[in-house]
Amino acid sequence: MDIRSFKKPMLATLLVATFLVGCGKKGTDKNTSSATGWKINSKEGGFQYNTDFKEQVTGPGLVFIEGGTFTMGKVQDDVMHDWNNTPSQQHIQSFYMDETEVTNKMYMEYLDWLKRVFPPEDKEGHYKNIYLGALPDTLVWRSPLSANETMVSEYLRHPAYADYPVVGVNWVQATQFSSWRTNRVNEAILEKDGFIQQGSRYQVDAESTFSTDTYLNTPENSYGRKVTEFAGKKATDKEGNTTYAKQTSGILLPEYRLPTEAEWEYAAKSLSGIREYNSIRGRKKYPWAGRYTRTGKRAVMGDQLANFKQGQGDYGGLAGWSDDKGDITTAVKTFPANDFGLYDMAGNVAEWVADVYRPRVDDEMSDFNYYRGNVYMKNKIGEDGKLVVVDAQTITYDTLSNGRIVARNLPGQLAKVPVDGNETYLRYNFQNADNRNYRDGDRASSKDYVKLTLEKGERSLDSLNASQRANVSRTMYNSPDQKILSDGHGGIIKRYDPSNDRTTLIDDEARVIKGGSWRDRAYWIDPAQRRFLPQYSATDYIGFRCAMSRVGSKAKKNKTSRG
Repeated sequence: MDIRSFKKPMLATLLVATFLVGCGKKGTDKNTSSATGWKINSKEGGFQYNTDFKEQVTGPGLVFIEGGTFTMGKVQDDVMHDWNNTPSQQHIQSFYMDETEVTNKMYMEYLDWLKRVFPPEDKEGHYKNIYLGALPDTLVWRSPLSANETMVSEYLRHPAYADYPVVGVNWVQATQFSSWRTNRVNEAILEKDGFIQQGSRYQVDAESTFSTDTYLNTPENSYGRKVTEFAGKKATDKEGNTTYAKQTSGILLPEYRLPTEAEWEYAAKSLSGIREYNSIRGRKKYPWAGRYTRTGKRAVMGDQLANFKQGQGDYGGLAGWSDDKGDITTAVKTFPANDFGLYDMAGNVAEWVADVYRPRVDDEMSDFNYYRGNVYMKNKIGEDGKLVVVDAQTITYDTLSNGRIVARNLPGQLAKVPVDGNETYLRYNFQNADNRNYRDGDRASSKDYVKLTLEKGERSLDSLNASQRANVSRTMYNSPDQKILSDGHGGIIKRYDPSNDRTTLIDDEARVIKGGSWRDRAYWIDPAQRRFLPQYSATDYIGFRCAMSRVGSKAKKNKTSRG
């Protein structure tokens, strides 16, 4: 074949390909609107957008968990006969989860910040209960027949326990820590990107704190309306106007929060370790592969793979041969991580998750990102038509059922109120702000529906106060009704429920606990097991870790090929 005749069609093909590629690039210019053809991010003005955004960065302490489908619930025998975790197929979106449980050192950083910024000894007494309300209950270590006083005084603060999981924290405190962490991480991001001055986060006080919500919704009110004093180099444009990072900038992270029960169980099972192409081969009883709690690796053969109670009177084996490396909690990362890279998803401490407890997972209603506990809120609008920012005079304090006082919000944050008829009118997806008892404790699910029907003209439970809504759930779940009363002199009176007819501890403030702990036998380290306690409770065996939603693609962009 003549080589010259071969070159001609090849050259023509290359020219056509070059033309097509050139046209393709022109048509997909990221700085040209595909809707209007206008320029995006033009120097002359107009629509500004972060067209260089790649993907969400992984926040401090977090591990990426790629979502997928899995069987939620028990796949073993229910020897306790709780019947509270019947298997159901669920799908979880990709998210992030803390590599380890929140440690004493991490929580002490939180306490230190609160004490410096909101000194409890302030003369006017506005901030006294902010710090006190965040303190873990160290008395959880006490037992009438155990000598544990050393743990009461040393466990939280002594550096020997710095990397041990924090305990004595109730569910409310865990959620407040998560909120604080969100703001501190995003504040550091703004400083790194030049929107606020270097080191300014160390100079804040009670009247100039940073809140992510406030910054995104009403940035001029950030830092106690002193945001210009904290402005960095990037916070001013060429004309001298103040600029702020926005949601469209894509640099601020979503909130740290407690994981949902479904997320926690999915992450703990880490089924990717037994995946073969698009199928799961076998089952996982524990976060590791296999049916046993001891390792088969030659160098450490026979050692336990988690920290849990071995048997009656055995919390850690023999002296010189401690096969689970601890008698109480152990330092995080003492044991190998699971296939997602998460540590201590079995043993060490059980963990709070976000969900309100009910004996049944309602998979008929939801099989996607299952979560019970939604209470929809919106930003409060003042009489002047502007967003209300909490200050020292408007801090809301809640008295928990056990008498403990905690701050619902902190100065600098946006005030919130439940959504109302303006948001729920003619909606099909939800009708109420508070959905904790949806289809399981609400009036529609109760045999006393007629008795609980609201007065004529009312179509929403949101018209009831908190006590009335609690009584709706209590009709189905006959839980104790403890009373916290004011004595009229600034003190409180604690009264137990005198009734002898209560049949359950389940109510809208009962929260799910997942995982086993150093106090539990091996039965409880199965990720499917679930227990509950009131959200105001704290123990010496319950801790927590945070999670964060992923925005954007399901998988990481640098993910290796399937197989």
